[in-house]
Amino acid sequence: MDDAAVLEKKGYSLSNTLGQGSYSKVKGAYCNRLKCKVAVKIIDKTKTPGDFWERFLPREIEALRRLHHPSIIKTYEIFETSAGKVYIVMELGEKGDLLDYIKITGAMREDIARMKFQQLASALKHCHNLNFAHRDLKCENILLDDGLNVKLTDFGFSKPLSQDKNGKTVLSNTFCGSAAYAAPEVLQGIPCDPRISDIWSLGVILYIMVYALMPFDDSNIKRMIFFQKQHRIPFPSTKHLTVDCKDLINHLLQPNVSQRLCIDEVLKHSWLQTPNSTIDSPLPAIEEGECSQNPREEKPKQNNRRHRTSAEVNKRLNAIVLKRPIS
Repeated sequence: MDDAAVLEKKGYSLSNTLGQGSYSKVKGAYCNRLKCKVAVKIIDKTKTPGDFWERFLPREIEALRRLHHPSIIKTYEIFETSAGKVYIVMELGEKGDLLDYIKITGAMREDIARMKFQQLASALKHCHNLNFAHRDLKCENILLDDGLNVKLTDFGFSKPLSQDKNGKTVLSNTFCGSAAYAAPEVLQGIPCDPRISDIWSLGVILYIMVYALMPFDDSNIKRMIFFQKQHRIPFPSTKHLTVDCKDLINHLLQPNVSQRLCIDEVLKHSWLQTPNSTIDSPLPAIEEGECSQNPREEKPKQNNRRHRTSAEVNKRLNAIVLKRPIS
């Protein structure tokens, strides 16, 4: 029985393909019960390596079943057929991913970036409080709903944390995610608490929000790690950032893991304590006049597992044509 027939029996009308990954595809669908559009991730276990469906898929399903937060993509239903296919029905990110949003709007004003970042950090706090590390934080895994609210997604590399007999967190030494967003200790294969490595990825995302550029060039990993360990973060003079915003970026992209902020410290940082900064505030739509869109690409894909290099990300972002400076 094909996917459309399986889903029709469950009350879903299948439509277009939203994304294609190494071991899965994501389709759009309409749910007759919920009366709304949804995204359906389809995984064929017969075509995946044993390590994936024995380790990574169970972790992803466990995360989706346990993590419930306004800024995390909602999971409506998970079911498996006798033919070995797993279907994960999720909330649809109507407005695509964060990278595409930045490509259209350009570097964000700090007030806009603050609201989005606060939603993202709040979602990550929920994960960390439940002892889950995401391990693949990047702009492509941050979707925006119809109101442009942040929705963290793609928990395919997530990991539930465990403790040893002394109650200490068991460290991870597995490389996951994209090199351009990965912390230096991950790239070097140094055992680490993956929650602290998530914080580094938050720093890369915040940098992209406010500059519409990647902070580091990953075309040469050894050279990139050298600059990261020197704590040499470029702050282009083309845009003014407040001292507080730069300070937060500096603390997030801290190569010394013992000095890097934890998620609670991130949310308490002075940049996020600005008056009128709330997690539930509606986010502004694309502002007319800031930038013009010159895309030559398709609409953003939901849960596309292909990892882009920093050069590819910058190429997407550099398609922006600025009409006036952004204050």
